[in-house]
Amino acid sequence: MPIIAPVNIFRIHLALGYLAWGLCVWTYVLPWLRKLERAQAQRAIATLHSFRFFGLVFLLPGFVMPGLPQAFAAPAAWGDLATAVLAILALLTFGIRPVFWVLVVAFNLVGAADLILDTAHAVLLDLPPIAGRMGAAYAIPILYVPLLMLTHLAAVVLMARPGGRAAAIEGRSMPTPVFAD
Repeated sequence: MPIIAPVNIFRIHLALGYLAWGLCVWTYVLPWLRKLERAQAQRAIATLHSFRFFGLVFLLPGFVMPGLPQAFAAPAAWGDLATAVLAILALLTFGIRPVFWVLVVAFNLVGAADLILDTAHAVLLDLPPIAGRMGAAYAIPILYVPLLMLTHLAAVVLMARPGGRAAAIEGRSMPTPVFAD
């Protein structure tokens, strides 16, 4: 049986992580979120992203192996923390809708930019061949990042949709979208 190079294992894991989460989000999460009032849907997404403080493990010796490039680890850790704080602030201000919406936009912009920049850093630093140096944190880009990126995309889709029932709940009058239940 041929041995698969670590870089190829990483690529397979990453591709299948996006595929599996994509199927899950498309089949279960997005239909459920579309049924919620607009702010409630964003609240659910913010709750997931509030746990991004976990990204600080990229800075934790013993959790990651020596040799993990700090040019990757530090921005990934701090970007995740910034996103988590913004998501938590959004959750705390849910009752103050103008502030809530600003924070929803902020955590989605910061969070998506963080994931895109982390991916770019990983490519520029040729991280896939040494992905094992992430230690236990290897699970983050394989299992967690695809879900996070897909929920940022879902948040944008949900923010861009016409208001319909959600707008009526929020006191705005907008036309009902064609795809509404």
